[in-house]
Amino acid sequence: QVQLAESGGGLVQAGDSLRLSCAASGRTFSNYVMAWFRQAPGKEREFVAAISRTGLSTNYADSVKGRFTISRDNAKNTVFLQMRSLKTEDTAVYYCAAPASFSSVLATAEGSYPYWGQGTQVTVSS
Repeated sequence: QVQLAESGGGLVQAGDSLRLSCAASGRTFSNYVMAWFRQAPGKEREFVAAISRTGLSTNYADSVKGRFTISRDNAKNTVFLQMRSLKTEDTAVYYCAAPASFSSVLATAEGSYPYWGQGTQVTVSS
C-alpha cells in the first residue's frame, strides 16, 4: 500500500523560503514519477511540479517557475519542494502525489495521480 506523508509547512512572510518534504513508502520509490499539487481556499487543486524517476527531468506550473524547485532523494524515498520568494498567493495546502503506473510522463492532471498525502498547510503573510 502506497503511503505519502508531507511535512515542512508553516507560516512565513512574503519573500521567505520554505522546503516541503514528502516521505513515500509501500513500493519502490525510484520507479515512479512524483508530483506536488496545491489547493488554496475556495479554489480547485492545481498542479505545482513533477519530477522524473531519476530526478533529471522536471515540469513546473508557470506560476511557480523560477521560484520553486522539485527534487528527490531515491535513497531516502523522499521528494522535496523548495519554495523561494514566496507570495501571499502561494498560500494553500500542499499535497504530494504519485501515479499508479511506471509511465515517465510528468503529468499535470490531478487524475493521473491516484495516491495522495494528507497535505501540509503553507501560509504566506504580507
